[in-house]
Formats: sequence, structure tokens, C-alpha cells
Amino acid sequence: MWIADNWKDYEVIDTSSGEKLERWGKYVLVRPDPQVIWNTPREDSRWKRPNGHYHRSSKGGGEWEFFKLPQEWDITYDGSNNLNLTFHLKPFSFKHTGLFPEQAVNWDWFSSIIKNALAKNPSREIKVLNLFAYTGGATLSAAAAGAHVTHVDASKGMVGWARENAASSGLSDAPVRWLVDDCVKFVEREIRRGNTYDAIIMDPPSYGRGPKGETWKIEDSVFPFIGLTTKILTKKPLFFLINSYTTGLQPAVLTYMLETAIVSKYGGRVNSSEIGLPVSANGLILPCGASGRWTAE
Repeated sequence: MWIADNWKDYEVIDTSSGEKLERWGKYVLVRPDPQVIWNTPREDSRWKRPNGHYHRSSKGGGEWEFFKLPQEWDITYDGSNNLNLTFHLKPFSFKHTGLFPEQAVNWDWFSSIIKNALAKNPSREIKVLNLFAYTGGATLSAAAAGAHVTHVDASKGMVGWARENAASSGLSDAPVRWLVDDCVKFVEREIRRGNTYDAIIMDPPSYGRGPKGETWKIEDSVFPFIGLTTKILTKKPLFFLINSYTTGLQPAVLTYMLETAIVSKYGGRVNSSEIGLPVSANGLILPCGASGRWTAE
């Protein structure tokens, strides 16, 4: 398992009975987590006095209950590569805060690849495409490492949020293109334009709709889409990253797709694994999905 253990401003304090107790900077939240099927003693006193608690509803969805929590606040991430990133957080629909901290383990991984490539050839322009890019954690990590990034998400609000994070991270002038677009249609247009990228990052949702009602269902769409994106890779790409929060897409499935779609064309190697976050209370690891990584070397 790949573990995001370089955080200082984020911590999973404890987990029990379908919920996790987390510290986001100086604020403590309780949020539901379907992976937490164990019922262990809640010995940490912060379970009883969080700043925010998302309560699931038996009818689906849920709602937040707040206790002295600001509408927005910031946390920072340096990681293993001194990325110096700052993220705006705010609780919003369906328990989220605007950041998936377990992805930091991938930020560290690909930022090292970018930095190493630039160290070998400082004049090189490394182009990274981030699809389903959300609030920009991967975009900012790649930009901070020195890449030129194209950030694509179907939500105008998420792209705006990502730009705020870029400004807070001192990356307002970094070479980033911010695009509100359907990811599939964008890639199709890039193929027609003849544009190519040295690396692709994608974090596809289980289900979603584009800005014009385009439907995405991951079981049906993800493998054809991976194949489509290989048409906009350069002749000697650096890396390819796909993330999955869908139960059916286990690491072996990600490996199979990347081996079939990418290794057959470019060689290289694939590694896939669960990703997770350390739990302070017991030293165990909370699983948080899976990632598949292709590298040229």
C-alpha cells in the first residue's frame, strides 16, 4: 500500500463505527467512511467535541453540524519535495471539504519524476494534462515541480476553487491552463488539434455529467477513455496516473487496463496499489481507494 504519511496539517486521529475523526489544521471533523466497519472504543475526547460533524441520513445524503468552525480555512502541504502548497477548505455537499489528502502520496511520486526530468534537461518543457482535476491538488503539485499543466474539470465552481488554491500557493503566474470542459470531448478535440502531453493524470468519478449533460459511468467509460488518451501522449511520455474510489476497480484491474492500453504502445512498467492514510490512534492504515501508475522506466 502507498501511504500518504508526509502531512503535518492533516491527520486521521481515529476511526470507529463508520466514521473517522480527522484534524484539518487546527480544526477537528467527524465524517462518515464506508471502509470503517469496525466498532472500536472512542477513547480520544475529540470525538465528543469536534468542530464539525457530518451526519448521514437514513434516506440518503446527510447534513453538517458545526461547532465553532469557520466557513473557510487553509492547510498547507510540503511533502517530500518542498511543494509549499496551500489549500482552501470548506465543508460542502456530501461530507467533502475540497481535498482528498490521501492523494498526497501520488503528488510526491510524480513531482519527483518531473523534477528529475528537468534536472537532466533544464530547458525541457514538460506538459501535464490533469483530467477530472477537481480543486487542483495534482495540478498544483505538478506546477510547483516545474511542469506546464492543463487542468480540466466539468465544474466551473471546482475550477474556480482550484485557481484560488493556486493563488494561495504562490502559483498564480505558473504555466497552467484552467479549462471548464467535458474531459472526453476535450481529449477528442486535442487529438484533432494534434496536441500532445508528456504525462496524464486522471481521477475519474464513478458517475458524473458534463457541462452539457454528457453522461459518465466509470465501468463503461474508463477503459475506452484510457485508450483515447494514449493518442495525445508524446512519443516518449514520462508517466500516467489513474485513481479510483470505485470498489470494483481494484489495483489489479487498474494494472490490467494500463498494461493493455499503454505498455503495449510505449513499453515501460505499471505498478498499482491501494492508497491509504495512517491512523494516529493505533498506527494502522485507513484504505482510501487505489491508484495505477505507469512510468517509462
